[in-house]
Amino acid sequence: MAEVKTTDQNIAKFVNYVMLDGKKSVALKIMDDTFAEIKSKGQKDPKAIFAKALENIMPKIEVRPKRVWGSIYQVPSEVKPTRQLFLASKWIIASARAKKGTDFYKFLANELIEAANESGNAFKKKLDVYKMAEANKAFARFANR
Repeated sequence: MAEVKTTDQNIAKFVNYVMLDGKKSVALKIMDDTFAEIKSKGQKDPKAIFAKALENIMPKIEVRPKRVWGSIYQVPSEVKPTRQLFLASKWIIASARAKKGTDFYKFLANELIEAANESGNAFKKKLDVYKMAEANKAFARFANR
């Protein structure tokens, strides 16, 4: 478990997002197994793959509901860095949890590798968010009201 216990805040946050029912030791074991799985798949540095995956999945814009008079518009807005990390982590973990099978850490390792290569379900989710923001670009004038 020495691999995961680092001072990298993104890994620490990600471990907290993986954690269920307050079982941090289980989440740390999952992350350790995930990094070992990434290394066994021929990648040299699992932390670099992890950082690249998060960087590729973090959204720069999203749509937020805004009520103007009686209507609710989906208004594109910029995403703060902390929310970018949260959304990227949430999408990666959700796409790994959606797969049924043997071990969660294997699915998580696959999803991180795919995200680093700009493919996979989490990257598709980011593209969907961007398409939604592009489609609602006309409502950007309501952003500052």
